[in-house]
Amino acid sequence: MSRIVHGGRIDAAIAKHGGTRAKWLDLSTGINAKGWPVPELEASIWRELPDEGLADTCRAAARKAYGVHEVAHVSLAPGSQMHIQVLPRLFKPQPVAVVGFTYQEHGVCWQQAGHEVYVTDGLESAEATARIVIVVNPNNPDGRIIGRSGLVALARRLGAKGGLLVVDEAFGDVTPNASVVPEAGRDGMVVMRSLGKFYGLAGARLGMAFCAPMLGERLDSALGPWAVSGPALEIGTKALLDEKWRARTRKALSAGREALEEVLLNAKLEVVGGTDLFVLARHEKADAVAEALAAKHIAVRTFPRKPEWIRFGIPARKSDLNRLTKALTAFNAL
Repeated sequence: MSRIVHGGRIDAAIAKHGGTRAKWLDLSTGINAKGWPVPELEASIWRELPDEGLADTCRAAARKAYGVHEVAHVSLAPGSQMHIQVLPRLFKPQPVAVVGFTYQEHGVCWQQAGHEVYVTDGLESAEATARIVIVVNPNNPDGRIIGRSGLVALARRLGAKGGLLVVDEAFGDVTPNASVVPEAGRDGMVVMRSLGKFYGLAGARLGMAFCAPMLGERLDSALGPWAVSGPALEIGTKALLDEKWRARTRKALSAGREALEEVLLNAKLEVVGGTDLFVLARHEKADAVAEALAAKHIAVRTFPRKPEWIRFGIPARKSDLNRLTKALTAFNAL
């Protein structure tokens, strides 16, 4: 099976197009470029194994930040990608439906665990196909949102027959009203969150899965002891409790998305979707656009299975937006 190519591969971009990391503008990942400001940590946090009290404090912060029900289990992992990889191994091989086109790691990980994976175009066809259904909400890369009521109702039906609805909310911090995290804890649903995107802490590797206690205990057992580092737990706790930063950042990202969409439209790209962390556009020569930007040391994301699609992260500064504008103008002048 071929390796999935993700965004953020700046070393490979440098090898092909030159420059240094400091000179590249990375708009390829959907990670908030003005992430939560990490403070200095006590030296002991690096030296000692993280005890359970540190993990419990982080779980409590997540419960408060996301409105998690008291009956729900909070499983912590070194990034939500680890939950994505471990979860399929907890179920016997069976048909699994992924509502796509979406983040490809879900289908790949279930397939590698021996399941038969089908990509469907909505909840109805997914439910007709399998008892295990995966939804990314908001969807990556087009930003599609499936309403809470439909997801909760599906989780109840799947749970009643021993199935499971997996809801990946990696980009959910910018659409809090669509989140089903407050509904987690019932049989039949697991909701994944990450500090990588909205908080801009991808390097910390901290993901959370909210689910029924029995499934959560199995996840934790599969992940093993000390799954998350002490520094990641400390940073995650502080970030999750920072309500003022969260409110400011939502406003700033929304404004940044509007400005980016205006630039893309002016550059003759068709905006077809997105969230406040990325914008998806269409261009008949998307690969050529991406190559022209890379020549200017600007990284964006293209999709081999969707050759007209090109995705842009939200520039952090006005100067970054101006740089993108100039590069797109130069492409259109060719």
